[in-house]
Amino acid sequence: MLDGSLLARWLAAAFGLTLLLAALRPSAAYFGLTGSEPLTILPLTLEPETAAQAHYKACDRLKLERKQRRMCRRDPGVAETLVEAVSMSALECQYQFRFERWNCSLEGRYRASLLKRGFKETAFLYAISSAGLTHALAKACSAGRMERCTCDEAPDLENREAWQWGGCGDNLKYSSKFVKEFLGRRSSKDLRARVDFHNNLVGVKVIKAGVETTCKCHGVSGSCTVRTCWRQLAPFHEVGKHLKHKYETALKVGSTTNEATGEAGAIAPPRGRASGAGSGDPLPRTPELVHLDDSPSFCLAGRFSPGTAGRRCHREKNCESICCGRGHNTQSRVVTRPCQCQVRWCCYVECRQCTQREEVYTCKG
Repeated sequence: MLDGSLLARWLAAAFGLTLLLAALRPSAAYFGLTGSEPLTILPLTLEPETAAQAHYKACDRLKLERKQRRMCRRDPGVAETLVEAVSMSALECQYQFRFERWNCSLEGRYRASLLKRGFKETAFLYAISSAGLTHALAKACSAGRMERCTCDEAPDLENREAWQWGGCGDNLKYSSKFVKEFLGRRSSKDLRARVDFHNNLVGVKVIKAGVETTCKCHGVSGSCTVRTCWRQLAPFHEVGKHLKHKYETALKVGSTTNEATGEAGAIAPPRGRASGAGSGDPLPRTPELVHLDDSPSFCLAGRFSPGTAGRRCHREKNCESICCGRGHNTQSRVVTRPCQCQVRWCCYVECRQCTQREEVYTCKG
């Protein structure tokens, strides 16, 4: 049984990665937002041995543990999918927290300090990371970018006799199994690792809960005498929104924390939540995120964030909260944007350029 260190070390390295595609192909543009883009990291003209060597080097650049590197090397599609998952998770974290005091600041020293403590923010990072990896792998399988997996065949579809299986479903079964092995299993001794593993599984469960069966009708005059059906994952923005809600309702479990090291010493279930009977596990059986420590305010620059001085805010929405009562500065500027756009036949959009004055609000230091 692994002690959870694979997950912790993967997280510590993941958000600090330089995009692998930029290293391998500097001229290539990399977006990694939906998991459906056909990405290529190796020139098509490479000989098999050269391609294998390039793939191994790609895995080595990711600073993985020995077991993770072995899993990466056994399928040429894994390295690029790992990079895509990191990018997708980081972008979604920043999007979900764009109006918060902590805006998912992931610079090296802040990331390292956060991951040493059991804050709600740490719980979210574990969940969004495992969710991103699960989502990206399932999409890569159905897109044909992996050698060891393909479409999900979904043998348990309801009313299967009335449906013709023909679509290419996202292979959640393969990706879930891969992620659990890649990130490590729960240790029965390391209490902090148990909390992290729990939040890791919450991310995977949110992905599973968002799976939908999509069907396309075939037949005379569009009748549904025959339907082609396949399973699709929810858009990752929906996953991020769901995990953000779980962050806001996260449960604090009791702990004794050494302030000098940040290590948790003991865990007890939250009030009103009993742990599984006879399980010997003090963590509650809940699909919610759990955390050990109260979060800092993130108002001032410190170990966990750069603070909110100079942050842009929305006067009617969040300036009071983000600026922590320090007030905000107002700056007026003139901007030019496309306006009064019309679709012209055929086939372009024609817009005028409109100039307007707007006010920008930033937090005082």
